[in-house]
Amino acid sequence: MYLAKFLHILGFTIWVGGMFFAHNALRPVAAVTLEPPLRLKLLVGIFTKFFMWVWIAIVLIFGSGGYMMSLMGKPPLPVTIMFVIGTVMMLIYAHIFFAPFKRLKRGVAAEDWPAAGAAMASMRKLVLVNLILGLLTICIGALGPLYY
Repeated sequence: MYLAKFLHILGFTIWVGGMFFAHNALRPVAAVTLEPPLRLKLLVGIFTKFFMWVWIAIVLIFGSGGYMMSLMGKPPLPVTIMFVIGTVMMLIYAHIFFAPFKRLKRGVAAEDWPAAGAAMASMRKLVLVNLILGLLTICIGALGPLYY
C-alpha cells in the first residue's frame, strides 16, 4: 500500500506540478519574451517532452489508484470523487494531446503561426481547466480523510 501511495503522489505531482509551471510561469514569460515563431517552436518541444511524462503519470495514477481502491471494498465518497475527476482530467488530456497539440505541431511545421497560435490558445484553456481540477483533487485527497 505504501508503494502504491508513493506512485500515486509521484504521478499527480508530475502532472499537476507540470501544468502549474507551464501555465503560470513558462507560458507567460515566453509570451512577453519571445516572438510567436520562436515561442511556438519552444512550446512544441517542451510539450512533446512533458506529454510523454504525463502519459507515464496517468498510468501511475490510475494503476496505483485502482489498486488502492480495490483494497477498500466500497471506496469512501472522497475517493470516488477523486476517481471521477481524475477520469475527466485524463479525457481532457487525451483531447489536448490528440487534437489541439496535433494542430499546434502541424502549424509550427508548416510555419502557419496563426493556426499554431490558435491551437496553443485552445490548449492553454484546457490546461487551465485540468489544472483547476487537479488542484481540487489534491484538496479532496488531503481533506477527504476528515470526511471518513
